[in-house]
Amino acid sequence: MGTRLHFPAVAGAFLPVALCVLTLLPHSLLGKPAEEANAGHSAPLQRVKRGWVWNQFFVLEEYTGLEPLYIGKLHSDMDKGDGSIKYILTGEGAGTTFTIDDSTGDIHAIQRLDREVKAQYILRAQARNRLTNRPLEPESEFIVKIQDINDNEPRFPDGPYHASVPEMSKVGTSVIQLTATDADDPTYGNSARVVYSILEGQPYFSVDAKSGMIRVSLADMDRETRENYTVVIMAKDMGGQLGGLSGTTTVNITLSDVNDNPPIFDQRLYQMSVPESAPVGSVVGRIWAKDRDIGVNAEMKYCIIDGDGRDIFDISTDPTNLFGIIVVKKPLNFEKKPSYTLKVEGANTHLDPAFRQRGPFKDVTIVHVSVEDVDEPPLFDLSAYYVELPEDAEIGTLVKTLSARDPDAANNTVRYSIERSSDPEKYFYIEITSGSLMTLRSLDREEIGWHNITVLAMEMNNPTQITSVSVAVKVMDVNDNPPLLTDFLEAYVCEKAKAGQLIQAVTAVDPDEPLGGQHFYYSLAPEAANNPNFTLRDNQDNTAWILTRRDGWSQQDQTLFHLPIFISDGEQPVQTSTSTMTIRVCSCDQEGNAMLCHPEAYSLPASLSRGALIAILACILVLLVMILLMLSLRNHRKKPYLCDEEENVHENIVRYDDEGGGEEDTEAFDIAAMWNPREAHHHLGKMRQDMLPEIESLSRYVPQASVMGGGGDSNVHGYVLAKLLEADMDPCAPPYDSLQTYAYEGEGSVAESLSSLQSGTSNTDHEYDYLNEWGPRFKKLAEMYGVLETNNPPLW
Repeated sequence: MGTRLHFPAVAGAFLPVALCVLTLLPHSLLGKPAEEANAGHSAPLQRVKRGWVWNQFFVLEEYTGLEPLYIGKLHSDMDKGDGSIKYILTGEGAGTTFTIDDSTGDIHAIQRLDREVKAQYILRAQARNRLTNRPLEPESEFIVKIQDINDNEPRFPDGPYHASVPEMSKVGTSVIQLTATDADDPTYGNSARVVYSILEGQPYFSVDAKSGMIRVSLADMDRETRENYTVVIMAKDMGGQLGGLSGTTTVNITLSDVNDNPPIFDQRLYQMSVPESAPVGSVVGRIWAKDRDIGVNAEMKYCIIDGDGRDIFDISTDPTNLFGIIVVKKPLNFEKKPSYTLKVEGANTHLDPAFRQRGPFKDVTIVHVSVEDVDEPPLFDLSAYYVELPEDAEIGTLVKTLSARDPDAANNTVRYSIERSSDPEKYFYIEITSGSLMTLRSLDREEIGWHNITVLAMEMNNPTQITSVSVAVKVMDVNDNPPLLTDFLEAYVCEKAKAGQLIQAVTAVDPDEPLGGQHFYYSLAPEAANNPNFTLRDNQDNTAWILTRRDGWSQQDQTLFHLPIFISDGEQPVQTSTSTMTIRVCSCDQEGNAMLCHPEAYSLPASLSRGALIAILACILVLLVMILLMLSLRNHRKKPYLCDEEENVHENIVRYDDEGGGEEDTEAFDIAAMWNPREAHHHLGKMRQDMLPEIESLSRYVPQASVMGGGGDSNVHGYVLAKLLEADMDPCAPPYDSLQTYAYEGEGSVAESLSSLQSGTSNTDHEYDYLNEWGPRFKKLAEMYGVLETNNPPLW
């Protein structure tokens, strides 16, 4: 198949450049069809004619025409022009970017091409029989290359830029190198050849046209004069020719500092003041040697090089290393020296050898310090006092005379006192004007060995000015305590003990502490010097032994011995004491251990005496007697006849726990019993089962005739007497009739008073006939208290 490329008119101008390369490629064998060649395998091979094809097409990018861009034409040698051959295009962009006319083989680009997106496309073409769709020859591959045009300007991908260069740099010092990128094809034409130029920043800086290196073009640029510069750089393609595209960027250049300026004090004389009471380390003031440089180039170091106050004051640098801080080195005293002069030097700590000729990088100033007078508290002649005092010192003994004075020029009078919290027991006293410290109580080293007293000194004219001092009083020991036996006051001797046998080793204690140590001397008391049972041996080492003088010990003969021991110390004045040792006779085992001593030793605890045991038993006995007496009185106690006060008299004859249902409630109590009391005894069991009245109704025993008024007042009187007698005979009956007291209503009430307390003032009989006129609700009351005719004889 021979493929010919026909260029469109747009690309005709580029033919002299020979951009289209013609390559001869074998594609198929001409002669018999492929199917016939496959049928005869035995046929001899023959040399066939090759087809000539164009294997590359070139097309310009960024075509903006309205019609599809014609790229070329494919043509097969087997195409007779009768339309029997169909051309098929496959590969990158086939059908989407490129199309082919299947009859003529014309190839068109239907989309806008961009070399920077894709520089070439690989396509494949094949001729097929239109009727059978059988390939007439093998598939051919060709390339469509996109030809570059200058459609991209140079760009600075990292802009804007920031750079720095030391101040005072020489001309030609490199600052920063810029690189612009162009997306056009660098191998074709000048589209990607970039040159650099400076648009802004002259005459301070320049740029190399080819490399893009920015350099210093002005010597001795001073940061202290101007620190920041803005430089605008342009990059243009096409080698800077007309029609080339360009791009710009900004470079911010900062001059970095160098130590090219010496420090200078802002004042040649500083005036400062400080109170004389300022403690050591107090800040007096601050000085500053200004330096136009910054950072480490401005850091300073200060020192006092001269002056009468160089030993009294000190200077140091603050944390920023810029300022000098003057502080108090020693205590000040206005009365001794009221002012000082200091000569201070400030120097840079980091020097640049390149600028030493600009030095010296230091400066000197004078500082005058005035000491201010303040009212100071009194001062003791010593910072602390130490006194030794024997413990037998008499009351009023002078311990120490303390002295304090007012350091001010006024020299005010000083008064002394003792801080009470330091001497709560008031062992000492100080004379208010002279400062004489004296004893006020007797001292005892064994009780308190040290006294730490705080003495106060106060100005008489200004009580707020107070100072204190510590006085340590050590109480010296005096031999005023006798030695005593404390741990070995009891011992035992076995019944089988032999003469000369060790019973007990004794040691004395003495709270005194002599300088030469303790020395005790032991012996038996004079009254026991010829003791036939025991003897004492002084070991001359502050111990002594108790030994037996005989054998044949027996509990039946004597169980207890008392041995007085005389002890003395070796100090002056000599102190003596006599301690009595109790020795018991005990039964011992083979090893000499006590098994059984006097029964008294085992009948009672060691800490409980017989008298204490008797007292405890007596208390227990008295307690038992009291308990029995209380129980007996409780069993014989009688209930009082009157339980409440006189005014707590109730009129309730019968009390129930429920309220009842009113007049129609006949279950709460038997109303018939009030009319027929003789039947009440026969119907006692006919009562409510859910509750019982606390007191049986008196109306159960009231005779019918009496209720109806047949017997008069005598029957009621007899009834009351009978019930009174019954109550007197019954020890369990309450001593009152439980009458309820009602307040007197007054004469204004129509019904008058309901109380019966004043009924005794009138001898007239009560009439209850008006109850019949009050309606059905008072019917029962009318029947109970109304006057009815009856012929029944009275019960009593």
